[in-house]
Order: sequence, then C-alpha cells, then structure tokens
Amino acid sequence: MANEIVKAVAKKAKIPEAVAQIAVDTALNILKTKLPPAAGSILDSFLSSASGSTASKKGAKKKDDNPLEELGNIAGKLLGKK
Repeated sequence: MANEIVKAVAKKAKIPEAVAQIAVDTALNILKTKLPPAAGSILDSFLSSASGSTASKKGAKKKDDNPLEELGNIAGKLLGKK
C-alpha cells in the first residue's frame, strides 16, 4: 500500500518517486507521533497490507479505490471525524 501512495504522490505532484517516498515517509512519521499508539499500529497494518485496499461489505475490492482517499478516510475515522 505504501508503494501505491508513493506512486500516487509522485504522479499528482509531478515529482520523482524517490522524492515522493521521502515526503510520504515524513508525513507518516508525523502522523504516527500525533496518533494514539493503537492508531499508529492500525496505520502500520494498513500500509503493510498486501492488497492495500479496503474491501466492500461483500469482500470485493473496488475498482476505483484511491489509496490517498482511503488513507484519509481511515485517518478521519481514527480521529473521530465522519
């Protein structure tokens, strides 16, 4: 999943993937320091997942999943925002 995020950031920002990797790593490290420990563990688990995509209620991966939007949704849930 983290690799998908790096690629999406590189594409969106029109920067090399190596630079996007630094940006993503930095942002994730900041998030982990601001989140409760349990939330940081959830974030780590999400980023290391093989599919990297949340499944629908029927278990099928959505074709149009956006990794950054997905991460934002999870962050919102962790922080109590709907």
